[in-house]
Amino acid sequence: MGNQHTTCPGKIEVPTEKETEALAAMKSIKERVRALKKRLAVLEASGRDEDADEILTVEKELAQLKTDWERWEEKRKFAAKQRMILLGHEEGPYINP
Repeated sequence: MGNQHTTCPGKIEVPTEKETEALAAMKSIKERVRALKKRLAVLEASGRDEDADEILTVEKELAQLKTDWERWEEKRKFAAKQRMILLGHEEGPYINP
């Protein structure tokens, strides 16, 4: 009963492997963003000039993580659409990811 995937012989997994991969990556990104935002708040609250370089580094990493999040969100949406096409709930060409 601990299985998070619903499977039946001849049926596809829900969520699919590709969706699960994207969701796991997005969860990891979200955890990293939370940690970085906490660090950034501490650095900004310190008001120390010597923290300026680290603040810039954290801000750059946050920007990169946003880009990564958007990329994984697109992959997740694509995988979900492909699942819906396979299940016959949406029309469109199925592209084997």
